[in-house]
Amino acid sequence: MSVAKLFRLDGQVALVTGGSRGLGLQMAQALGEMGCSVAISARKADELAAAKTHLEGLGIRVLTVVSDLQKTDRIPALVDEVIAGLGPIDILINNAGATWGAPAEDYPDEAWHKVMNLNINAPFFLSREVGKRCMIPRQRGKIITIASVAGLKGMGPGVHTVAYNTSKAAAINFTRALASEWGRYNINVNAICPGFFPSKMSEGLLDKIGDAVTARTPLQRLGGEEDLMGSVVFLASEASRHITGQYIAVDGGASAI
Repeated sequence: MSVAKLFRLDGQVALVTGGSRGLGLQMAQALGEMGCSVAISARKADELAAAKTHLEGLGIRVLTVVSDLQKTDRIPALVDEVIAGLGPIDILINNAGATWGAPAEDYPDEAWHKVMNLNINAPFFLSREVGKRCMIPRQRGKIITIASVAGLKGMGPGVHTVAYNTSKAAAINFTRALASEWGRYNINVNAICPGFFPSKMSEGLLDKIGDAVTARTPLQRLGGEEDLMGSVVFLASEASRHITGQYIAVDGGASAI
């Protein structure tokens, strides 16, 4: 197989959660440009409609599904809709996530449960559903969970994101554990750990510490609109077929120092 073909995704179906904007939309576009039909899910129908228009303008086949992954009992219905609309899922991108800032001693119960439910419970239940129904029966599949460099360390001064950091560390070890169990089915399970990217989730924090983050990042910049595209295509394609249980930090080198 040529190197170019190793990276192609023609005829495959990808589901990207939280795919209506930000990093999710960036990754959905990358997979679509490499030949995937793409299903994107999110809570807000208007944002999904805008994303669909953008992706279809690039010639990508798109299915949108309004879904709140906090309601984990509705995950089977999400998978039903994707299979009915596009066919069995070959690539799952667990991207939807949440954060909440508060000092640990005052952290609200509901905030902890919200972050954990969306950042770690939902990826497990969705991966289980897709694996059982689409990947294990066909003995192939790619699962990519979007963790974070926050899962590799504690928090900097003035940052109060204990649930987010904890959930992303869990996501990294979830990746290792699932890869260990499902390797026998020829399912690759990996994670991407983005650093700071301007997004709706990070905008308040970056207003406070963005300049300091950039200054201590070896590449001297934050993540941009195309900086996850290559990583997600690599992990979704046959180019990474002998890689599983790993994470790639996409952070300009900040976690290396």
